[in-house]
Amino acid sequence: MRYAVKPKNSANSCMASASYLRVHFKNTREAANALRGMSLRRAKAFLENVKEQKEIVPVTRYRYGVGRHAQCKAWGSVSGRWPKKSAEFLLQLLKNAEANAEAKSLKVDQLVIKHIQANQAPKLRRRTYRAHGRINPYQSCPSHLQVVLVESKKAVPRPTEEAKDRQKKKVSQKKLAAERRNRRD
Repeated sequence: MRYAVKPKNSANSCMASASYLRVHFKNTREAANALRGMSLRRAKAFLENVKEQKEIVPVTRYRYGVGRHAQCKAWGSVSGRWPKKSAEFLLQLLKNAEANAEAKSLKVDQLVIKHIQANQAPKLRRRTYRAHGRINPYQSCPSHLQVVLVESKKAVPRPTEEAKDRQKKKVSQKKLAAERRNRRD
């Protein structure tokens, strides 16, 4: 398979792809876009949460008829879905990519999703029977998936409570000027 993006350094990256998957393209495209830039561990946890409806996939392009949900506020969006089947297929793809990374002896904890893409596969055609002897098409919209994981250079640790307290609190120029005026008086 030909990938849309080639990593700059193939020694610290791994790839995985899947073709002709019987999963809706539109839902899979939205779920894949939500994963872009996440670490591998976070992406897997996110997809598990989507399956259990604890987190939502924001819908940005194919929004017609998609309901509004409060969980979308975390993404700065209004509408979203919980595409269970798409999440399962994406989880399988990420597990495959993780296995490829282990085979290349990369550090799995430092992997980040650099590129992920869903493409439309050829439609599978069936027919449905309508009133008055007519026949209409009844097509499925399968997907191709590809992902590129890159080993990040350095994982940034989460700051502790003490470190947060030590950081200076930013004060606006207006407040500083008011404090100076109060000192003079």
